[in-house]
Amino acid sequence: MTRATSTEQRGWNDQLPSEKAYKARPGLSRDKRTAEQDEAVGGRHRRAVLLPNGQYARASIQLRLYQRTRRIRAYLRWSAGGETEERYVCDVNEATRAANLALAWKRARAAGMVVDEPLPPGSSASSAAVRAVMRANRGRDTKPELLLRAALHRAGLRYRVDIRPLPELRRRADIVFPKAKVAVFVDGCFWHGCPDHHRPAKKNAEKWAKKIEDNRERDAATTLALKEQGWLVLRFWEHEDPEEAAYKVRMTVKERRSAAPNDSK
Repeated sequence: MTRATSTEQRGWNDQLPSEKAYKARPGLSRDKRTAEQDEAVGGRHRRAVLLPNGQYARASIQLRLYQRTRRIRAYLRWSAGGETEERYVCDVNEATRAANLALAWKRARAAGMVVDEPLPPGSSASSAAVRAVMRANRGRDTKPELLLRAALHRAGLRYRVDIRPLPELRRRADIVFPKAKVAVFVDGCFWHGCPDHHRPAKKNAEKWAKKIEDNRERDAATTLALKEQGWLVLRFWEHEDPEEAAYKVRMTVKERRSAAPNDSK
């Protein structure tokens, strides 16, 4: 029997994969790395590793290039008891990092390495996916708000956060430019009924449908009340690009200040 000698038979690649197939973008923040993993697997709740004590740890996929074999290997990593644990998942050979992450998560789930994090007792959400969306889009200082505020701050703008534009109106805006009279709202896709990403709840469907509709009506009433008092209202969905949103805010504030030079800042 002839001994196999080709690189393919030995499991080697002829060329090194492109860096875009495994390397993260330089300077990628922790939040964006987390978002990258969530997107690849289909939601943060799908990154759960069941621990021996019955609890769950959140895992991530690491991609590593092995120079000798010119192959990219995917590893599942998580922390348990203060120690980092790791398991080999598979080799990947897609053209982009995003595609390789998605493939590795798919293989990890198929092998039972990760599961969906279950709903806690008493949760009103219809599924772990709905609960994850609900938790990500309530209260102040959400991730989309922080990203927009950071972009505005880098542009040299200063603003107030989470205040009432009108003291008599019991509605708070996420970002406020009081003298320019510009109020900015970053609306969560679940709570405010985004036409592109909102998915109606299956559990207590009628209750949640009314809740979302009430929120929409409240949003419209808030916008109208502010406009009647000379305010300009900007609303952005959480999924919108924060840099593009920041540009629109900057241009709007600049125009308002130019129209009223005595009300600078």
